[in-house]
Amino acid sequence: MNRRLLKNWLTPLRLPRITKTLSTRLAFLSIGLLTLIFSVPLHQGAASDKLKETRNLIGPATVVPSHLPATVQERNPEVEEAILRGLAYLAEKQDPRSGGWLQDVGFKFGDDYALSASDKPHVGVSALALMSFLAGGHLPGRGKYSHVVERGLDFILSCVDDDTGFISAHETRMYSHAFASLFLAEIYGVTRRPDLQSKLQQAVDLTVETQNKLGAWRYRPYAPDSDMSICVCQLMALRAARNIGIHVPRNTITQAYEYIRRSAINSGKRRGAFRYRIDEPDTRVSFALAAAGLASLIHAGYYDDPMLGPGINWLKRRLTRLRPNTKEGYPSYFYWYGQYYTAQVMFLAGDAEKNRGLWEDFYWPRMRRELLKFQQPNGSWRNRPGPGDVFGTAIATIILQIPHRYLPIFQR
Repeated sequence: MNRRLLKNWLTPLRLPRITKTLSTRLAFLSIGLLTLIFSVPLHQGAASDKLKETRNLIGPATVVPSHLPATVQERNPEVEEAILRGLAYLAEKQDPRSGGWLQDVGFKFGDDYALSASDKPHVGVSALALMSFLAGGHLPGRGKYSHVVERGLDFILSCVDDDTGFISAHETRMYSHAFASLFLAEIYGVTRRPDLQSKLQQAVDLTVETQNKLGAWRYRPYAPDSDMSICVCQLMALRAARNIGIHVPRNTITQAYEYIRRSAINSGKRRGAFRYRIDEPDTRVSFALAAAGLASLIHAGYYDDPMLGPGINWLKRRLTRLRPNTKEGYPSYFYWYGQYYTAQVMFLAGDAEKNRGLWEDFYWPRMRRELLKFQQPNGSWRNRPGPGDVFGTAIATIILQIPHRYLPIFQR
């Protein structure tokens, strides 16, 4: 697909049919990378040396390195068991044909989920599933699930368009491109494989090129409009890529940050929240948007931004009001998307003296109990409406493994 064709792809699409919310539907489809039938061969020579360095950095998948802080080594047996069951579920659900995870491809539409393709390898969900394995120390050639990561990585690489750098399959959108780019940045950071570097740079170049005049992005590349949630996804992927040496223009990150800044509400009852669209003053706010906005500021390096304090306070109030089987509660798409970013905010911001207890006392005990309660007998966590149970399971296992601090994005 050349760039002209990619731009033409922005023509209005027929509205997909909307999936009905069925509480009995447990399509626990994976949130990670689609695994191919071919395994990634282990590289020899310099690449093997890099892999050895990776093992020293990340540590074994079942043993906590002794040099890590004490808080990382204090593991709850129930949590560890839940993680093992969740990862086993994801490994079992990996598609043997594609190497990815089959989910419903679509996008949120009001309070529901608009379906574009049913039960197809989902790039974004697959990237998140793979991230959950990386969070447990599993890498190509390392750990119990090394084969899962290898096949999933192959799938993600196969979805990178050679001409444009757009990472997509079965009509997945810029959300998936961002999550896949983030996964490639994380795994390249610990393996330093040259083939990953070139694909990641292609993906980053597409993101940089398609940033619009507002400083953000939308569902499709080259879209003139934008929204805050997609901007956050792109910004975090760009930041992760830049941190491990991929070329990302500083101005691209600065413009994205300014967009998020303009999305923040700085006065009134909603002070601390973030608008979905900056060009719509009365646009919706949610705990998911607030968490995403705050996480992007922290990951972009704005640790003392004046928006963090009011934002964290707003987020805490909203979290205490969440109830299961509501729009923002478990097991909805908004719940998982919001908790994915909330966990990062609470963990990373909680390291500051002024936020002492934010993670250990406020968020972690509450979220730990919730996730242990909602885990299904087969090891999964439900998600409806949304892509499916793999999506919920991937995010749940990522959150539960944040204290392990194996992934660079979870380093304080």
